[in-house]
Amino acid sequence: MLVWQRLLDAIDRHGRAAMASLVETRGSAPREAGARLVVLPDGGFSGTIGGGTLEWRAIAEAQRLLAREKPSSLQLSSIALGPELGQCCGGRVELALEVFGAERREEVRALAEAEIAGPFRTRAALAKESDRLTRHVVGGSTVPIGAARIEDGMLEEGFGEERRALFLFGAGHVGRALVLALAPLPFTVTWIDPRPDAFPALVPANCRCVQQSDTPEALSAAPDGTFVLVMTHSHALDLAILHKALAAGRFPYVGVIGSASKRTRFRRLLGEAGIGEAEIAAMACPIGIPGIRSKLPAVIAASVASDLLIRDEAARGAIPIEADPHRLASLRSPRGS
Repeated sequence: MLVWQRLLDAIDRHGRAAMASLVETRGSAPREAGARLVVLPDGGFSGTIGGGTLEWRAIAEAQRLLAREKPSSLQLSSIALGPELGQCCGGRVELALEVFGAERREEVRALAEAEIAGPFRTRAALAKESDRLTRHVVGGSTVPIGAARIEDGMLEEGFGEERRALFLFGAGHVGRALVLALAPLPFTVTWIDPRPDAFPALVPANCRCVQQSDTPEALSAAPDGTFVLVMTHSHALDLAILHKALAAGRFPYVGVIGSASKRTRFRRLLGEAGIGEAEIAAMACPIGIPGIRSKLPAVIAASVASDLLIRDEAARGAIPIEADPHRLASLRSPRGS
């Protein structure tokens, strides 16, 4: 979610809005540090900090703060999910509730523009006497995009969206189902097919269609780190695309739809064409997660989308950020203030 753009739109429509952020988590929690939701004065909201009682309480408290005359405010709360909310998670979260009035529109607008331009990171001082977090865009921070952490009284946050480039070859039934499955997920899809009129009239916003007769050559435009997935109407074309993708040596995932027998045949042909054993061994075929037998396009798409998410997180080295239980002890406002 582009949180600053949502806040800017809310300020323009309603004059003010609130943001609830998990700035730190310990133990089991419904979402990770960096999860956020935007709350409107009428109770509408977008985003999520995990649902359930925690989110319901946060929305109610944000509405209470929005109803006050004070244009901007900051409230920090430490919440034990089990004892205070009756949730089974058993962890603790540090929740920041911020109200943004019209007087902060330019601040929000600048951050919204930075968010649209690409992922960025901010740093803000946490001070008990402050009524706001003043965020400064910084370089050199290692906090992951979409995450948050606290060090030495400073809150570091990563905003924006990091999307994995996916070059998808083939606009058949499974390709169409997969494009729809990937629509809400963190991928930017370049969809390639040599056939005229192969693509549907409408595609999701994260998808770009490319009709190209020299289909394997489309890979020349793929940035390093792109995932490559092949499911064309022709096994010969599949093989040509695989050869170019594996020979490039710069794509962390190369998969092709097919059976174990297709994999065996393609391994032999790729080896005869000069592709090394290590590169061939890394080729994914069959694709998707194991244990799902259905050949319905939508089921295959769900399986493949799940596998792509697993591989993307592994490639990014995503790990949870551990929290220090004492970092916010001197900064919290009393609950219900």
